[in-house]
Amino acid sequence: MTFSDEQASLLDVATTFCREKISIATVRRQIASESGFDRELWNEIAELGWTGVMVPEEFGGSGLSLAEVVAIVEPMGRHLAGTPFVSTQLFARALLAGGSEAIKRAYLPQLCSGAIGSVALFESDGGWDLGHIEASATRDGDAVRLSGRKTLACDAAVADFILVSVDLSGAPALAVVKAADLPKERRERELVIDETRRCFSLRLDGITVPLSSLITGEHAQAALKAIRDAALLLAAAEAAGGIAAALELTVEYLNTRMAFGRKIGSYQSLKHTCADILVGLERSRSHVYHAASLLAAGEDAEIALRMAKVEAGDSMVFAGDRAVQFHGGFGFTFECDAQLYLRRALWLQYSFGDATHHRRRLADLLLPAA
Repeated sequence: MTFSDEQASLLDVATTFCREKISIATVRRQIASESGFDRELWNEIAELGWTGVMVPEEFGGSGLSLAEVVAIVEPMGRHLAGTPFVSTQLFARALLAGGSEAIKRAYLPQLCSGAIGSVALFESDGGWDLGHIEASATRDGDAVRLSGRKTLACDAAVADFILVSVDLSGAPALAVVKAADLPKERRERELVIDETRRCFSLRLDGITVPLSSLITGEHAQAALKAIRDAALLLAAAEAAGGIAAALELTVEYLNTRMAFGRKIGSYQSLKHTCADILVGLERSRSHVYHAASLLAAGEDAEIALRMAKVEAGDSMVFAGDRAVQFHGGFGFTFECDAQLYLRRALWLQYSFGDATHHRRRLADLLLPAA
């Protein structure tokens, strides 16, 4: 496990920024808004250079790694930030892993300047295998005609570019779709448990993109793997931040609420549970930064990433659930902030595969064949 000076600096700046700019009141205002998106906040994030942290300097970025992005995402998770930052990083990660030089030069500088990217990878069957693709693409001269439907495309309504996975002649491919080519009526908002998220179903029938905006063959496979790895790491980092916030909220309430003439935080069973949450937080952060270190070093991190996703996801669900329970009857109301953390926890737990899914993969990776 390594932790660079750049990571430390970014973590410090991101922690201060999120504390000052993203309060619970801000989160609730975004939930109540039509778009769920704060353009002014996003512009500030772009001005800080965060959107291009892992983009090479030749394309306008900082030339760092995904490990430095983790240091930004963790505080965002702690403050329940509802920004398209993660979606944009997944888009950038895919282009860096599989995009041609022309594609990189066309889109990466725009991302560094504040353009928003997203990915549309999931089918209506709800599976987590990114290689299972039902949407298709057909070549038509110098263009490609898309068809089918994608689901759970986060931030698709505000994205400038969306990377869509399609089947091209029996093999996976990725197509960059510009917002101007995807009319609003083709983006249908989906109802998800975390209301700070805006997810959409995309109808692709009749959408045409230039052949030059396509990523195919081994490059598409590499891009899909890069998206999966980045998604697992950033979801785990976001969950680690959420655990810390849920614990802070719970402890504050336990030291305020009085019952039978004493603060309820003095009761042993509640103290022990908070200690369990703290242990889960430290385990999660250790897994996250271990996986980030492996990725930054260019090593195989699949086992570490899946372990981080399982540990952080389960730990945040436990922290969010206990936060709701320990607030008593008030905890089950929308007015109580505890439910916001439980909603985020449930979303992250299933994002790109739940604990059972990843434990099965870990069994194949770690245990000898029966």
